Parts: sequence; C-alpha cells; structure tokens
Amino acid sequence: MIKIMKTPDDLRTWIEIDKAAIAHNYRVFRKLIGKKTKFLAVVKSNAYGHNLLEFAPEMERLGAGWLGVDSLMEAFAVRRLGVKLPVLVLGSTLPKLFPEARIKRISITVSNFDQLKNVLVLPRGKEPLKLHIKVDTGMHRQGFQLHEAERLLAMLKKNKPGQFLAEGLYTHFAEAKDPRTSDSTKRQISEFREWVKKFRDAGFNLIIHAAATGGAMLYPEAHFDMVRIGIGNYGLWPSSEAERHLGKKITLRPVLSWKAVVSEVKQVKKGERVGYDLTERLMRDSAIAVVPVGYWHGVPRLLSSKGRVLIKGKTARIVGRVSMDMIVVDITDIPKVKAGDEATLIGRSGKEEIKAGEIAAFAGTTHYEIVTRLNPLIKKFYL
Repeated sequence: MIKIMKTPDDLRTWIEIDKAAIAHNYRVFRKLIGKKTKFLAVVKSNAYGHNLLEFAPEMERLGAGWLGVDSLMEAFAVRRLGVKLPVLVLGSTLPKLFPEARIKRISITVSNFDQLKNVLVLPRGKEPLKLHIKVDTGMHRQGFQLHEAERLLAMLKKNKPGQFLAEGLYTHFAEAKDPRTSDSTKRQISEFREWVKKFRDAGFNLIIHAAATGGAMLYPEAHFDMVRIGIGNYGLWPSSEAERHLGKKITLRPVLSWKAVVSEVKQVKKGERVGYDLTERLMRDSAIAVVPVGYWHGVPRLLSSKGRVLIKGKTARIVGRVSMDMIVVDITDIPKVKAGDEATLIGRSGKEEIKAGEIAAFAGTTHYEIVTRLNPLIKKFYL
C-alpha cells in the first residue's frame, strides 16, 4: 500500500502557511480601507503560490466580500469547494464559457468590443451574465479607452432582461506601488473619474473599483466602492518603495515559509570543484550538504553560487550550480549538521530570515514571481 504523505516528516520539501499571519494581514487592510469599502481578496494564480483551494476558504472565513481569480477554471475550483462569495474573473474568459459562468454566478471581465459582441448574442436566461467593465486609463493592457466610451455605453444599453448585468466598472494602475511616481497614478484616477461620471450619467449603478494593494495603501482617494488586495494578503509589500514609505505605520507578516531536509553531508578538500560544469572551486577544506530542491521546485538557477539557505539558524551559501532537483550548500561553519536536518529556503530560522524579496534580488526579478512559481506539487500545510 502507498503511504499518503500527511506531515512534513514524510516529505523532502514542503511549504508552511501561517493562518495567524493571514488573519493579521486581513485585519491590517480591513482597517486601512474602512467599513464602507468592499474587500476583494485576489487569489489568482493559485493564490500567488499559496494554494487557492485552501486560501480562498480562509479569506471567506475571515470576512472578505469578494474573491478575484485569473480564470474561469480557478473560479469553478472555488465554487466546487462550496465557497459562496462573489467571484470576479480578472483575466480573459472565452466566449464559449459565458453560459457556464452565468449558471455558476461568476462575474467576468469584459475589456474589448469582441468580447462584448459575444455577450450581446447570449440568449436570455434565469440569471444574467454579470460583467465588470475594464477600462484602460493609462496602463495600456486590458481595457476600453476613453474615446470608445460612447460606443461602449450604446452597446451596453442593448441589454435584454436576463441576458447580462453590468455589475462593475474598474481599471488598474501601472505605478501605484511607488509613491515617488504619483503623477501617473493621479492622472489615471482623474481619467477613471471621467469614466465613472459617464456611466452614472447614462444610468448605470455599478461597483466602482481601481486600487490593488499598492493603490489601497498609498491612494485612499482611489478606494471607491471596492479594493482588490492581492500581494498584501500574503504579507508581502507591493514594492520596497512602499515599504520604506509606510513600514513604520503598517506591519505585514509573511504567510509562507518553504522548508526542505538535508539529504546528504560530506567533506570535500580545498581546490575541488562542485556541481555541473565544475563552476565553483572550494577555497578551503569544506563540509557541504545536499538539499533536494532545485529549479524545478522554484529555486531560480540565478541563485547559483549566490543564494543561501538557513540551517540551525545560520547561513549556508549555495555552492556551484542550482540543479533541477538539488542544491549544494556550504555548512563548514555550521557544526553538527546531519541528514534529516531542516533547511529553510524562505522564512525564519532562529534569528535569521530569508525573504522572497532577497531571492528575487539575486534572480533579477520580483518577489511576485518567486512565490507564484513555487512548484504547485509541493505540499502545503496550513498551520
């Protein structure tokens, strides 16, 4: 019989999710946005690598009013869990899936005329398809542009009872996470207000939303009816600039820790080379340890000879190349390390901590990418 792995003791690598930290971060943002503003928890992309199937119910339990997902497939997964919250698909939805979205009462984003034309040919039903109209105020990704407003409003007015419901109007900011670049965000807010006025003048009563985590923190005037909190839910700042600006007033607690076990320890002589292509020469007699995770699991290859893990609360530097399924670390200065000891790749060990942002800096990327690209097959424990 195959043993089902249920505890970290059964695993070479695992992820721990701190439920108390989730609750703390939720309370921080709930207080920040006030009682009248709706809280949409962004759980897209497998809850930023934190496991959608466990994080979404946690947000419902805490009191979030909405969930935001990337795709209809993620929305269906949430519904299968029994989550009753309104769900908004932030990404693109294929027209052939519109009827199923309507049946399951999932709101979708409409951001271009091709999509809207497909909405307009939907047959009437018991439930209308709920739409959030995405407008482009300067990011130039998804969204209708301001000069298209009259055409858009005219098409929306062709709605037949039971066909669709224009439920929301929203935009997305390009630079709201950096307080030093406020001009562009203020221009976007100003243009979005023009959109809001046009819709209200045309008789539409919609949920108005614009701010994600950075915007919610730095631009209270952009809270409108609802904010979309993503990276902040996971205890991560939207940017280092935002953290420097608000870090003394707001405390976020990282939710995710990534652990692995030491699988092998050995002594290697000075002058020997380590790993693929023998890229690193040892400058002293060294004790090294193998940790059975690599770039398949989410350790960027750019951490080769640069990154580190924590063992017994001390730094163990990665030696040589990051392999697909293994890294080698220098434990010369950490006494009594043995196979089975715990290595921390993200999180705290003793007084030391490795943040996702540190890994991102070595890899030349953002901490958003680090957490979302952790292999989804790694078992997660909500503690």
